Amino acid sequence: MQGSLVISEEQFTAHFPGESGYRMFLIDAPSNRVAQVSEMLSRALQDSGLELTPATKRLDDFNAVQNTYLTTFQVLGGLGLLLGSAGLGVVVLRNVLERRAELALLLAVGLRRRALHRLVLTEHAALLWAGLFFGIAAAAVAVLPELLSPRAEISVLTLTVTLAGMLMSGMLWTWLATRFALRGRLLAALRNE
Repeated sequence: MQGSLVISEEQFTAHFPGESGYRMFLIDAPSNRVAQVSEMLSRALQDSGLELTPATKRLDDFNAVQNTYLTTFQVLGGLGLLLGSAGLGVVVLRNVLERRAELALLLAVGLRRRALHRLVLTEHAALLWAGLFFGIAAAAVAVLPELLSPRAEISVLTLTVTLAGMLMSGMLWTWLATRFALRGRLLAALRNE
């Protein structure tokens, strides 16, 4: 059906009076008698070259291209989100490096290095969680009409894996950036101030 236009017989003959014969029939059969009607039509019209295709198969074939594009864009979007979380690590690294003097001051007044790591990590993890929450909320609003449609199919597994991957990747990059930025002698940064 892709590339075809289905119209009523009256409209067809009004717009295309020179065309004769039929190339496609749409047959409505009760769902409990589909196999019986299909067999009867195949026997009766076997000399005419009848090819029966269920409407669901036709629609699946029609939607195959669209579904392929959607899957491709979902995968690319997920990769983009994972790369974005790596960008988050770079931003965290820069932020912590700029604040080394402040963090060194906290060490100088008695805060333990482990507590300092936890403080910086918690601060940036909260930003990551907030970003994920608001991103999910915005995406939910954007796709709400599609979710409310009766034919909506949600791939919960793919969505969960993508979000979990983003969260884990973001936490990993945040942890690595924090570890890298807080290693070495922080008190030297305080002397430079």
